[in-house]
Amino acid sequence: MAKNKKEMIPEERLAAALVPEEEQPYELPDGWKWVHLGGILDVSKKKMEEFTPDTKYVGLENIEKDTGVIRAVNTDGIKSTKNVFEAGDILYGKLRPYLNKHGVVEFSGVCSTDILVFKTSPLMENKLINHYFDLPQVISFAVSHSKGINLPRVNAKDILNICVPLPPLSEQQRLVARIESLFAKLDAAKAKVQAVLDAHETRKAALLHDAFAGKLTAKWREARGVTGDVYQSMPLADVCKSIFDGDHMPPPKSSRGIPFVVISNVNKGKLDFSETRFVPQDYYDKLTDTRKPESGDVLYTLVGTYGIPVLVDTDRAFCFQRHMALLKPNEEAVLQRYLWYALQQRNFYQSATKIAKGTAQLTVPIKGLRQLTIPMTSLPEQQEIVAILDRLLGREEEVRQSAESVLAAIDSMKQSILARAFHGELGA
Repeated sequence: MAKNKKEMIPEERLAAALVPEEEQPYELPDGWKWVHLGGILDVSKKKMEEFTPDTKYVGLENIEKDTGVIRAVNTDGIKSTKNVFEAGDILYGKLRPYLNKHGVVEFSGVCSTDILVFKTSPLMENKLINHYFDLPQVISFAVSHSKGINLPRVNAKDILNICVPLPPLSEQQRLVARIESLFAKLDAAKAKVQAVLDAHETRKAALLHDAFAGKLTAKWREARGVTGDVYQSMPLADVCKSIFDGDHMPPPKSSRGIPFVVISNVNKGKLDFSETRFVPQDYYDKLTDTRKPESGDVLYTLVGTYGIPVLVDTDRAFCFQRHMALLKPNEEAVLQRYLWYALQQRNFYQSATKIAKGTAQLTVPIKGLRQLTIPMTSLPEQQEIVAILDRLLGREEEVRQSAESVLAAIDSMKQSILARAFHGELGA
């Protein structure tokens, strides 16, 4: 009579979990074996219903996405039954948004039932299998096998059916040490690059502040004999020909026609027509000119992700949802790029926040936006300010893009290290 899984010793389980040769993804070095994950992992289903004051709790939000660091919180207010885990177990989020949130836990406690508790066998280093979960093909497998509508979940049985390359134990230990050594160096580099990236917004805010405080053009004014306080705060309504939000009527849908821009098309600070809806031409034609964007105008988001100014730098016809405002500058009073930069000031965003209304989604009212003020100066000085900001912020943007490229390269290097490790190609 065949033994069931619980009756088997680790070596017997391993033998039973061997992957047939025709199903093996690729060839492994001598001494390595392809096994199903269920041969080296168990899912703990132990529950706890009553918690003591010192019981440690872990929810999905307590597992860091990129690092796998797991932090505990107390169980105050937690009433439902939770999964029990022990130090050394692997906690794995089974909800689709969290399928790459996992880590080896260093303490005992309880966790959300949306977290799978994996217990490794003596034949497998828990840290190595934890790294295996980071491989793209493993994440793709979990995503493709998750089921449900609102919050799809992956079943533990499906995860345990994944094929994993199993080296000898001594090689596993060497690989863990090597991976952690290389990752530590990459993480140190990543921290430095991230610090540069994190300071980007601070540097940008400082430059904008100096620009609209007159500091960046002080020498320019001095060279031209401009004296006195040349700046004055003026409401947007006084420097724009019109400020209107989008049409409040639900727009008719069309498979083609005029692009209908929503906040997701501008939330990166630029117009993006790659995935827009469309409205019929006749709907667009009936809109007033104050709701038809033209090159030289500025869009400003009003709802949820509010406070993003976007240059309209295209002659392409499009319309936009009511969650945005269209500002048409008065060319005799304000330059488009000057207005665009002024709307990016931190203190302008703070002013918009003060008048925002709502609970679930804050909304900047269009009437309130019209009354918010920006510092105004002469058109020649506006032109000089724009030229200076274009140059300085252009450099800042280059730094930001370079930093993001380096971060992407570091992530790619980590994936390369893991791929080589699980192919038996990660040397000393």
